[in-house]
Amino acid sequence: MEERVKVSLFIPCFVDQVYPETGFNMVKILERVGCEVHYNPSQTCCGQPAFNAGFWNESRTVCEKFIRDFSDYNYVVAPSGSCVGFVRNFYSDLFDNSALHNECRQLQKNTYELTEFLVNVMKVTDLGATFNGVATYHDACGALRECNIKTPPRTLLSNVKGLELREMNDCETCCGFGGTFAVKFEDISAAMADQKMDNAVATGAEYIISTDLSCLMHVDGYMKKRNVSMQVRHIADILASGW
Repeated sequence: MEERVKVSLFIPCFVDQVYPETGFNMVKILERVGCEVHYNPSQTCCGQPAFNAGFWNESRTVCEKFIRDFSDYNYVVAPSGSCVGFVRNFYSDLFDNSALHNECRQLQKNTYELTEFLVNVMKVTDLGATFNGVATYHDACGALRECNIKTPPRTLLSNVKGLELREMNDCETCCGFGGTFAVKFEDISAAMADQKMDNAVATGAEYIISTDLSCLMHVDGYMKKRNVSMQVRHIADILASGW
C-alpha cells in the first residue's frame, strides 16, 4: 500500500473563530487527495498581528511556539495565503542566526497554502467538485504578493462542474483590509473596498471567492453595508462541494 502524505493542519484565527466550516472542508479535501491529516490542538496564532503592529518581541514568543508546534511534520498546510506568506517571508527577521535558525528555515520550506499544495505538491487539479453559480475571484495580497499564488486557485476552480468564473477588473488590487490597516486608515480602507465591490458587481457574479477569509470577511461586511446581494466563499468551501 502506498504511504499517505502526512500533513499538519494550521487553522488561522479567522477560520477558528468565525468560519470553522472552512477548516472542516479543508480536512475533507486533503483526505480526498490521499493525505494523512493531523491537527495539533495546542496551536495558536502565527504571530502576524503583533509583528505588523510593531510588537516584535511579543510576536517572537508566539512565532517560537508556532515553530515548535509544527516542527515534526513534512508539510504544514493552511487555508490562508496571508499566514503562509508571513511564515515564509518574515520569520527570518525574527529567527535568523538564533537558536531556532535551522528549525525556522525548514518550517518555511514546509509551509503551504492549500491550493498551491494541491496543485504543486499533490499534482491534483480536479477534485470532482460541483458548485452551480457564477463567481469572480479576488487575489488576496498575501497569497499573490508574498507567495506568488496566481494560477493554482484558478486551475482548481476551472474544473468545478457548474461553476462559471468571470474575472473582474483589477482582480489583483487590494480589498482594503490589510489587518490593522482597516482600523488605522478606515476611510482609505472603505474606498478600496468600494472599488473592489464595483468591479465585482460589474461581472454579474453571485459569489466572490478567495484563498483568504480575512479579505472575505472585510468584503462581506462592506457588501452588507451597501446591500449588495453577492456572497463570499472560501475556495475550500467550493472545492469540497457536491461530493
